[in-house]
Amino acid sequence: QVRLVESGGGLVQPGGSLRLSCTTSGINFSIHTMRWYGQAPDKERELVASITSSGSTDYADSVKGRFTISRVNGRNTVYLQMDSLKPEDTAVYYCNVRYKGREYWGQGTQVTVSS
Repeated sequence: QVRLVESGGGLVQPGGSLRLSCTTSGINFSIHTMRWYGQAPDKERELVASITSSGSTDYADSVKGRFTISRVNGRNTVYLQMDSLKPEDTAVYYCNVRYKGREYWGQGTQVTVSS
């Protein structure tokens, strides 16, 4: 059974930082591309960052230079370091993996950026 569990969200002031974690089970984590998506209120879910099995990363233009995705294969965990947060980063953030032709999602973690 594939399972993704996110943690690390919360309330932070503009300019602050958070680190999200996503721990997986049920897959051979090290060979899969992992993704973080964000879904702001009343908007569609959008890709924020991705990291391949070899460690290549890609980011949405809106977060380049502020967010960093990383992975620790020995922990089956992917991270999203979020720095210089802005109110427009407020969203539920979801971890994602595509496995055997299916999309799998975590339950999401809320990030709220507000003073």
